[in-house]
Amino acid sequence: MHATPYHIAARPKAPAWCRYALQRGLPRLLVIAALLSPPAFAQSSSPEASAVQAVLDQYKQAIERLDATGTERLFSSDSTIFESGAREGTYAQYLAHHLGPELKQFSSFRFSNYRASVRVENGLALANEAYDYAITTKAGETVQRRGVATSVLKKVAGGWRILVLHTSSRKPPAAK
Repeated sequence: MHATPYHIAARPKAPAWCRYALQRGLPRLLVIAALLSPPAFAQSSSPEASAVQAVLDQYKQAIERLDATGTERLFSSDSTIFESGAREGTYAQYLAHHLGPELKQFSSFRFSNYRASVRVENGLALANEAYDYAITTKAGETVQRRGVATSVLKKVAGGWRILVLHTSSRKPPAAK
């Protein structure tokens, strides 16, 4: 393989279109911009994608308010919740035995650096979220995490409902 600008073509992780563009002399800045741009489905420009995002936003806002009242309407009755490697059951079960009691222990819950992508196909929506969050407990302890969520939503007569929610989190990298 011959040398190319910036040695991108020699890296197996570089997408083929990226290697091709750099070999043809496309300015590096344009290739980097394309790599960093969200995929087309992440733009949430359709009314359906916006409606799905609204459901995700309502759930996130309820968590930040520390009040899950009414969030049951955002979920399908046959939903399944997974959190950090555990199957929590339906949303009603998760709310009763996990989320509800947990929120009562917090004095604040704040999301930051929130990013989401939504893809709608054939009556289902796939959503990916990434975010940081900070929790302060009533005992004064602060916990910071970096989290991700994947949701599958289905369209029903009353709008979009979350069918599957899978969340996980980890400690953010140590500050340098």
